[in-house]
Amino acid sequence: MNNEVFQQARASYARKDYEGALAAYTRCLQDAGHPLAPGELGLLYHQIGNCLIKLKNPNEAIHAYTQATADAAYDACGAVNYNLGMAYASLHDYEDAVKHFEIAVSDAKYDARYKAYTGMGNALLKLGKSAEAGVAFREAALDEANPDPTKALLNLGVCFMALDRPADAVASYESALQFDMQPDTRNKLYANLGQAYVACGQMQKAVNAFEESITDKTYFLSDSASVDYQRAIAAVAQGTSEITQVIQPIPAAASADMSGLDVAADGTAVYVDQDPYAGAQDPYYYADPYAQQSPYGVSESEDRFFNASDEELEQWSRGLAKQDRKRRNVGLKIVVVIIVLLLLAFGAAVFLYTQGWGYPSQETVVEELFADPQAASLVFSSEVPADQIESMTGLISQDSDVAIDGMNRSMSASTVYVTATTPEGGEVQYEVSLVRDLAGWKVSNVELYFPSQN
Repeated sequence: MNNEVFQQARASYARKDYEGALAAYTRCLQDAGHPLAPGELGLLYHQIGNCLIKLKNPNEAIHAYTQATADAAYDACGAVNYNLGMAYASLHDYEDAVKHFEIAVSDAKYDARYKAYTGMGNALLKLGKSAEAGVAFREAALDEANPDPTKALLNLGVCFMALDRPADAVASYESALQFDMQPDTRNKLYANLGQAYVACGQMQKAVNAFEESITDKTYFLSDSASVDYQRAIAAVAQGTSEITQVIQPIPAAASADMSGLDVAADGTAVYVDQDPYAGAQDPYYYADPYAQQSPYGVSESEDRFFNASDEELEQWSRGLAKQDRKRRNVGLKIVVVIIVLLLLAFGAAVFLYTQGWGYPSQETVVEELFADPQAASLVFSSEVPADQIESMTGLISQDSDVAIDGMNRSMSASTVYVTATTPEGGEVQYEVSLVRDLAGWKVSNVELYFPSQN
């Protein structure tokens, strides 16, 4: 492949010059003078498809992506099929969109399966397959690579409401509330939670949720949510905040706002993330290894999830909350650990200081003194007069390998007993007194030492 032209194409794409990028990628594809290596055919068609998506030509993009999938040597099956699913969804062809999303999530090397699960869930809801959509949104929420599971959890609650399972919808919405999210998403979530509470007959909780959704005056309840809000207010005013057995709620599918975040209530086309072409990725090359497969895997069956007990749903909610707390508190934990380590180090330093340890140590100072007595004036304390230093160094027999016989140390003063060997082979013993000098030690006195007299 002509790498120079390829790099030009990448640069054009980065500048949002999609027509220029498309032309350059096409030149790479047609350049007979630079044969393509295994996998490069798929790579070029993948990038051509991305350019066509940006140029709002999904039909041609589908053709390019299909050519990319035909290259068995191109190791980006999941990413290409995700893009194919998004392109088909933009054309309202939800059946084909689901097929390609399924291929994407089956690729164990694809490290963004939550995106494909989310796209699949939206497409399935458009097809009226609420149970299957719920399974897809569940997998998107549980994918550890998903940086924002709140949307998946909100749409999972929409699926539960469509299946007339408001209690499970409440569990899903409450799980989502444990994560950080944008204010508009949180308002939408509280409105949906309010409708789920009404369907469960928990009217006081419903009123609280509805009022939370509109408290910042930026969100307006849908018609069905407004009706449920008024029902809840009336029930609370009559003293019947729990009316599960008194009044049967209107079936969820008929009353609840079924729009979620990405799926319109009337079934009209709404592309994921509002921008109809924002879904296509731009992986200019997939040479790097993919992330490990999510430990949750693909659901074995719908019954495994939709028949989950309250205890299982609670455990699932706690697991998601724990996962989010870990993500949010990593920085804080690192700071706490650093502070603890610094405090421990400081405490250890204080303890060693009180025990007479320092740097330079008493041994180092004494060895420096005897190694060159005439040049070791710097090892003496500043409080020792110069004439006394000269007198004391005159007593010292130079010995670069002086023996340390013993030491008495305390926090502020130490005494070191040493034996120096004279040039004639004799031995002379000394008592060296030292005083603390900041973190280290300085000599305050040197005198001959006679063990028999001590």
